[in-house]
Amino acid sequence: MQSTNPTPLDDELSPKLVHLIRSTYKMMGRQGVHGLNLQDVADDAGVSKAILFYYFESKETLILTTMRWVLARVARRIRDSVARAESAHDKVLAMIDAIFVGAEANRLFYLSFIDLLAYAARNDKFGDLHDTFRCIINGVYADIIRVGLDEGAFHVADVAEAATVVRAIIDGLFLQWIQDADWADRYLERREACKHAILAYLQAA
Repeated sequence: MQSTNPTPLDDELSPKLVHLIRSTYKMMGRQGVHGLNLQDVADDAGVSKAILFYYFESKETLILTTMRWVLARVARRIRDSVARAESAHDKVLAMIDAIFVGAEANRLFYLSFIDLLAYAARNDKFGDLHDTFRCIINGVYADIIRVGLDEGAFHVADVAEAATVVRAIIDGLFLQWIQDADWADRYLERREACKHAILAYLQAA
């Protein structure tokens, strides 16, 4: 199933829109989705609050556009890294390295992601959120899994299901990690655990 929602990247948006989206993402990290203050977003971007509504029409549209932009950037970063790896095994390692970009950046994303899920559960305007995430991220994982199947390196019965499991492993490890009191110190440990867990699942006979 292909998503009908756009997955905007920097080169597909005007510099003005990217600037507004970046300020929104920064404020989401500080305030959460529930507490996101559009005036603070406008102040950070150096524009009037009316400009946000001119471009995005509503707070919900701004939030969704921002998260789709973040996801699209993640997907492109993964694809670029994976393209330089030759074997399926190395592509998985490259994928994980591309996802684990830094303790602060990953923590910001998952704190915003968790808050967004809670917000979406109570807001009908976010009804397509699950499909948006699934089509962007699961699609990237599925492409890598297909390479492994063609090589005979991976052993899964269903690519879509395997992509879902891979995403569950990654998200699950991150959700546990952000709860660690020493999350910064345990960052690399979690990254290596993620590599081992995904390869063990995909290579299991």
